[in-house]
Amino acid sequence: MIIPVRCMTCGAVIGGKWEKYKALVEGGKTPKDALDELGIGRYCCRSLFLTHVDLIDDVAKFKIVSKK
Repeated sequence: MIIPVRCMTCGAVIGGKWEKYKALVEGGKTPKDALDELGIGRYCCRSLFLTHVDLIDDVAKFKIVSKK
């Protein structure tokens, strides 16, 4: 849903780079070029970016109603 703040494998901080990555890819860069430009070189971090599906907007539509 939301990209993790740190890589689950190596612990590198990557959460702050997600918005810039999305902007670069939507701007026409390939995912490889965008990751290279952001300085994300480890394969564990790269795979996290390449396989992430941003679902937060879809999930935010649903509201939990508690019964009292």
